Amino acid sequence: MTAPHLAITYGDVAAAHDRIREAAHRTPVLTSRTADALTGAQLFFKAENFQRMGAFKFRGAYNAISQFTAEQKRGGVLAFSSGNHAQAIALAARELSVAAVILMPQDAPQMKIDATRGYGAEVVLFDRYKEDREALATRLATERGMTLIPPYDHPHVMAGQGTAAKELIEDAGELDILVVCLGGGGLLSGCAVAARALNPNIAIYGVEPEAGNDGQQSFRSGSIVHIDTPCTIADGAQTQHLGNFTFPVIRSLVDDILTVTDDELVQTMKFFASRMKIVVEPTGCLAAAAVLQGKLDVKGKRVGVILSGGNVDLARFAKLTLGEAV
Repeated sequence: MTAPHLAITYGDVAAAHDRIREAAHRTPVLTSRTADALTGAQLFFKAENFQRMGAFKFRGAYNAISQFTAEQKRGGVLAFSSGNHAQAIALAARELSVAAVILMPQDAPQMKIDATRGYGAEVVLFDRYKEDREALATRLATERGMTLIPPYDHPHVMAGQGTAAKELIEDAGELDILVVCLGGGGLLSGCAVAARALNPNIAIYGVEPEAGNDGQQSFRSGSIVHIDTPCTIADGAQTQHLGNFTFPVIRSLVDDILTVTDDELVQTMKFFASRMKIVVEPTGCLAAAAVLQGKLDVKGKRVGVILSGGNVDLARFAKLTLGEAV
């Protein structure tokens, strides 16, 4: 059971599921005989690359904005994101008739910047290597009278993301292991709460880039570790630290944090494209890479894997999967 001091409970995830049900897609759970043969396990891939705006982030964004007061709705929403949270907030805000301003790094994938603008949000660019996005966002929200919704460290966001694991377990049945992508911890914390409630004996693992293993360091040291912005192709996981809300949940409910290299992410992207005929972005491959590249012993197990998103520029996708310089 979820400890009472944690930011969210399974009840919050269930309520979020009811709240987003009519707006979010219930994404498919995919299987692959090739993947099963490769790992000796039964793998169930929760395909959030088929979610609205192409990633799981829509779940948390819609859940958060839908709980705004009338005054907050009039003021609008502000967010900071490298891409998927940006698009999610922009789309959810449009659906709920709320103005949105998104702070995005200058080097975010152009496709994600264009999509965010396409959903009707105002985009403000910044240098992620020189400027503090949280400080910038806080100042801008104050100046404009908007409500700030961070990409992961918010109970409503966390509860919304947890609906992905709830659906996965409902559709795939009881699982022995759940493997989840990790950036700032919104997805992992929400999924851990849902999975632990539905199956108390499940083993839960988070997976982050080897170049940015702040989550692993934090998990093993017992306190939040801050790092410089990591250089990795997993742009959605270029976070510098876990959140004050997400870390206690992860520390309490997750079994371990694993890492994978950029090359292992590329190999996993190739697998999905060639074997399963789907496009998964580098960040979206984190959990799957740990399983498919042998970072976790899953033989004989029923394993749920979250594919967190599919938003990658096609030119970049081609360069990565064809082995060209990026």
